[in-house]
Amino acid sequence: MADLLIHGGRIIDPASGFDQTADLLVSDGVIAAIGRLSVGTSTQRLDAEGCIVAPGLIDVHVHFREPDTEHHESIASGCRAAANGGFTSVCCMPNTRPPIDTPELVDYVRRQGRLAGGTRVFTTGCATEGRAGKRPSPIAAMSQAGAVAFTDDGDCVADAGLMARILHAVQATGRCFMQHCQDPSMTGPAAMNAGPLATRLALGGWPAEAESVVIERDLRLNRGIGCRYHAQHLSCRGSVDLFRQARRDGQPVTGEASPHHLLLTEDRCDGYDTSAKVNPPLRTADDIAGLKEGIADGSITLLATDHAPHPTHRKQVEFETAAFGIVGLETALPLYMEALVADGVIDITTMLAMMTCNPARLLGIDRMGLGSLAVGGPADVTVIDPRIQWTIAAAEFASTGRHSPFEGRTVRGRAIATIVAGDAVQVRSQERITT
Repeated sequence: MADLLIHGGRIIDPASGFDQTADLLVSDGVIAAIGRLSVGTSTQRLDAEGCIVAPGLIDVHVHFREPDTEHHESIASGCRAAANGGFTSVCCMPNTRPPIDTPELVDYVRRQGRLAGGTRVFTTGCATEGRAGKRPSPIAAMSQAGAVAFTDDGDCVADAGLMARILHAVQATGRCFMQHCQDPSMTGPAAMNAGPLATRLALGGWPAEAESVVIERDLRLNRGIGCRYHAQHLSCRGSVDLFRQARRDGQPVTGEASPHHLLLTEDRCDGYDTSAKVNPPLRTADDIAGLKEGIADGSITLLATDHAPHPTHRKQVEFETAAFGIVGLETALPLYMEALVADGVIDITTMLAMMTCNPARLLGIDRMGLGSLAVGGPADVTVIDPRIQWTIAAAEFASTGRHSPFEGRTVRGRAIATIVAGDAVQVRSQERITT
């Protein structure tokens, strides 16, 4: 592996507070030096002038469809999509077939990730056996096998007594619990946000309270347990209000927001556009404002894509029967820049913290040196050109999924290089590299 000098970029490392125009030298898979550097002629150079050099982006919420439905998205194709989007690490959800509910299946996903190469692949384990919501899964054994968190994502752990047992079990491992906050008794056959539009379209309505009542219950259950609790894909103002108070009270809670919930309202479903059918559903402009307020004041501390690919035949059907999910890995970075930085909600450093050091701490992979740029640490680096303007075209995705409500949208900012353990797994502008 040749040495690589990333030259002249604005290096932003939110974990340490470092923010300077400088060079970064990669050697033998680690960061060898940061500063104004001179190197030999045998060292490759990546011209990063005008670009941001950041820790490798980390997504704590992706759905790769392996095992069993690899034709929807294999771990290998998902890793290529992640690298295209600037992500050096991803965390897979366990709602596969079979669900990831044993140490052997945890090991399988990790092994397939290593075989795929490129982006680092971490995995969650199911909170309940088979994601059936009846009995706890072997949480301690899966933790020892390498599961970095536990969740029944795609389904909520609805039974309060079972939820308390799971919180105790996860707390004992030191890992975090991730909740898909959806009371199933309130959603049933719902397909979009509850309200006048759902009524006009004759679609089942999904009330915001179905999310917030689960969060309120879980926060109460966890007060005497102290498990690290993470709420996935927050979508409504009421949930943010609960998190704001919980964090003020010192509870060990975190929450994430996805690009589509920050940019699109339920109006995108008008005309029965299935590319906008997602779980939880797109909500109102006031909910978007509430999410942005939560990000601005630190109530929400992570950004995650909820990348959920499906084959075309599962999306291009009637709205009621179409699959939930949006493809997100290759478009998240510029969409977050638009929704949060360009809109003045937070600065670029805070946004990068929400995509690097904060998710690394949640998963415990900061102990591996991930999520930061430190001399001697792993050379996981994302180089971002904030000036590039481009148009989203799903046909060009590396992901198997082709469904995006952002199709045709012109955005600004793109990862021009994704470097994992010193290996440039994606370079969008080859002319920037010289020897």
